[in-house]
Amino acid sequence: MFNQYDVLETIEMIEKEHLDIRTITMGLSLLSCVRADAERTANAVYDLVCKKAERLVKTAEELSREYGIPIVNKRVSVTPVSLITAAFPQKSALIGKELDRAAKELGIDFLGGYSALVHKGTAAYEAEFLKTIPEVLSTTERLCSSVNVGSSRSGINMDAVKTMGEIVKETAALTKDCGGIGCAKLVVFCNAVEDNPFMAGAFHGVGEGDTVVNVGVSGPGVVQHALKAVPSADLTDAAETIKRTAFKITRAGQLIAKEAAKRLSARFGIVDLSLAPTPARGDSVAHILEELGLEVVGCHGTTAALAMLNDAVKKGGVMASSRVGGLSGAFIPVSEDIGMIESAEAGKITIDKLEAMTCVCSVGLDMIAIPGDTPATTISAIIADEAAIGMINNKTTAVRVIPVPDKKVGDEVSFGGLLGRAPIMPVHTGDAGKFICRGGLIPAPIHSFKN
Repeated sequence: MFNQYDVLETIEMIEKEHLDIRTITMGLSLLSCVRADAERTANAVYDLVCKKAERLVKTAEELSREYGIPIVNKRVSVTPVSLITAAFPQKSALIGKELDRAAKELGIDFLGGYSALVHKGTAAYEAEFLKTIPEVLSTTERLCSSVNVGSSRSGINMDAVKTMGEIVKETAALTKDCGGIGCAKLVVFCNAVEDNPFMAGAFHGVGEGDTVVNVGVSGPGVVQHALKAVPSADLTDAAETIKRTAFKITRAGQLIAKEAAKRLSARFGIVDLSLAPTPARGDSVAHILEELGLEVVGCHGTTAALAMLNDAVKKGGVMASSRVGGLSGAFIPVSEDIGMIESAEAGKITIDKLEAMTCVCSVGLDMIAIPGDTPATTISAIIADEAAIGMINNKTTAVRVIPVPDKKVGDEVSFGGLLGRAPIMPVHTGDAGKFICRGGLIPAPIHSFKN
């Protein structure tokens, strides 16, 4: 049971250490909206989202006032749209635009689920759906898209990987005037999870109920502050400090999640206790790692420090809630973390090091700006590398890179808000085109046969 003391315990973390509820995300099933044609389906989708999420923003604002905990984003995730438009995939954009219209009308920050699951093969309707992604992301404001191209049980669909490299390039070109921002709303996954409340990768899994509330908590500043209090502790005690802090953060998240679900007449799904940074100083995962003793994030020892942090966060969180889910760990998006930005600007962290760090963190290569002339096959190769890490290690990995049109290494791009700014980072110039163009399926690892 939660009481007033549980709330008061978080006051200092909120006021001084950037603790917030990063997002309340309502997951909605669209399966009941399927009609005989795209127009009627689009109307049904719009009506359902507006009806079910009508009170989402108001409820979040009421909870924030009542409990004194900032709730930064109010979001919706929906059933992967490729499943809803399977009978008329060429008209998928119509549903995407109606979803964006609903999000705008309701004041929702982002709506995720313009998604496809093609990890074992790409059906004809999915291939048509994928072609619509660049247009939809360039003509909508709040809609987010994700594609799952691999899993530990199925392997990696390299035909889809090749396609996604091309789609990333096309999306960047269509949003050239805004620094390729369409790519900031597009994620390519391996082992995508069905209850992720964080954008741009959120979608409502087919195994979920009709209406679910998932909450994402974030507290990099809280963890850094806790470590400042134990500057001489060995790593065992530092891990224990992180665990205790994650416990407190998660309790605050569960309190909000359960109350939000009750008021919205929805099922309480999960609390995702990921440490999701922002560009604000004092809210950086990179600075947590430096607090542990690294001179700068990206130096040798960074991967080990991140592994300890991620594990301690998870251990502390599962003690506080029986419904921890989503991704739950530490995110390392470059443009959204002031410590990562500064390290990248100084040349202290590279894409190669970030890739190594993704072996032990929550997601993958995230919000990385690369030269605009990067070939599509190189982007596909980056996706393939990251998917392989996820497949072999049985974890979720993802790629969200932005080939910024007309920008080169040494330049910078600014997206504003939570998306932040990023220096253009170099990529390897060696050609992986022949490898990518082979296509086919990279077979699943042997552990996929466990039942």
